[in-house]
Amino acid sequence: MVPRIQKRGQRTIGLLYYLYGPGKYEEHTDPHLVASWDHNAPDPGRDATATLKQLQQLLDQPVDNIDQSQRPKRHVWHLSVRNAGEDRILTGEEWGDVARRMVAAAGIDDPEAGAGCRWVAVRHADDHIHIVATLVREDGYKPDLANDANRVQAQARALEAELGLRRLNKGDGTAAKRPTSAERHKAQRQGRERTAREELRETVRGAVTGARNETEFFDRLAAAGLLIRKREAPSGDLLGYKVALPDDRNKDGEPVFYPGVRLAPDLSLPRIRERWSADQTSSTGAPGRAAPTNPSAARRRAASAAWSAITVIEHGDDAVAAAYISSAGEVLDALAKTSAAHTRRELRDAAFAFERASRSHVRAERGHDRALRQAARDLVHGGPALGRGEDGASTAMAIDMLFFLIIAAAHWHAKKGHAQQVAAARQAAEHLRSAYEDAAAQPLGVLYQRGRRLSRPVFQRQTVLLREALPGLAERILAEPAWYALAATITDAEAAGHDPADLLSQAVERRELDTADSVSDVLVWRLRRLADLPADATGIPENNTKKSPTTVRPASARTTASGRRFGEEAPGNTR
Repeated sequence: MVPRIQKRGQRTIGLLYYLYGPGKYEEHTDPHLVASWDHNAPDPGRDATATLKQLQQLLDQPVDNIDQSQRPKRHVWHLSVRNAGEDRILTGEEWGDVARRMVAAAGIDDPEAGAGCRWVAVRHADDHIHIVATLVREDGYKPDLANDANRVQAQARALEAELGLRRLNKGDGTAAKRPTSAERHKAQRQGRERTAREELRETVRGAVTGARNETEFFDRLAAAGLLIRKREAPSGDLLGYKVALPDDRNKDGEPVFYPGVRLAPDLSLPRIRERWSADQTSSTGAPGRAAPTNPSAARRRAASAAWSAITVIEHGDDAVAAAYISSAGEVLDALAKTSAAHTRRELRDAAFAFERASRSHVRAERGHDRALRQAARDLVHGGPALGRGEDGASTAMAIDMLFFLIIAAAHWHAKKGHAQQVAAARQAAEHLRSAYEDAAAQPLGVLYQRGRRLSRPVFQRQTVLLREALPGLAERILAEPAWYALAATITDAEAAGHDPADLLSQAVERRELDTADSVSDVLVWRLRRLADLPADATGIPENNTKKSPTTVRPASARTTASGRRFGEEAPGNTR
């Protein structure tokens, strides 16, 4: 149940005309009263002799009875209450009770005191009602509406439980501002998939991703085609900014600008500057390693950064964990921006969903997260991936690692009681799971075929090795179709000079995998990352047995997370 207090108005009759009218798209059906301040209030929807003018005059009467200088400038209070699409249809009597409890909670009416405001509740659809009230009480005083939005939200949570409706999560004030109904209708008229506000938020977040200074940020906004207005102090210092879509105009033909803070709390210029200042005071990237110059290298770097971040989120300081979670959103934004067509939609939806989980009241301590921010920057500068060969396989690897990072973020938020962020992270994880399936099908298929073509002695040797290295998981892995892909990966690791038993132990030592649907899938990417093997196996000779003196990464440099949590929090996972 979603109660939403609309902007206050000046004309009661105008709002009544809309509520009792056909709607902008003929969506209103059978408008009628389900409750009011007076059982005898006229209902123009059910009484042929009643008029909207009569109802308006009765509602406005307490306002007209006081001196004009004392009247509120905007005396019309409007609350809509909408149920979720999967909720049952409430009866008229139930909606009437909802209306009476909402006006009491808000402070509009006080039945016990007998001195409330006049109000009516209009129903013109199965799933919602509108409550209209005039803000002068019967005794001439004005109602106390302090904190009315929070009070009606609390009442909605109680009604959900009592009426058996979908239980929504309580907000914490860190969400981005939702589009207004006018913005949604405007987007529908213009044929937009999302409102201008949502498109701008996504574009600005993309411009922030991996940016190091104001110049780069505003250059990216301009390159994306946005109109930009900067607010400067008399000294010339930049104080803020606004952005607009070139084709989003008001009735006067002027662009509709949105300040960054009105798009999302973390998109204000001061909050963005926190990321830049941390970058400038810290070295970025791993020492001795050049920045990736192609999409696949950038994705491998992102996979490693995501994997290393999991332990920090699970066991680190809250302020540092909050920074990592925020930067995880940047990596998702960058991966979606540079992904191939067959994964772009799901990755974009994952980034859009996780945006809500990237913020909380825990203030992020920037600087520690620079590896993730650098990974996002590398993805942007590495350019778009083609979605095949090493690009496609490294994309699957990156998505797999990011999935576990997002699940770790969901657990962190759950421990803090951040219900909305938990829901957003889980939604993002589902999109990532779908994107992974699209990205991994081809490279895992190649590895599967290579595994099927292994000689019998080699295949038997890998089977024995698996049973010795992972006695608790071996029989489950051997029963999985993807075991052939893992056997091929173990063979590649041997040829590269690694001890595969040690690699397998490293891959599972801190993560329980019993609840994962495909342990083999998960271990393929972990081994290929640990052994620094190409993500795509198409270029590796079938009988590659040559060994090189590559050194296994030390245990101190490895980080893992709990596979049990992964299985519990994302049922149906196929990795």
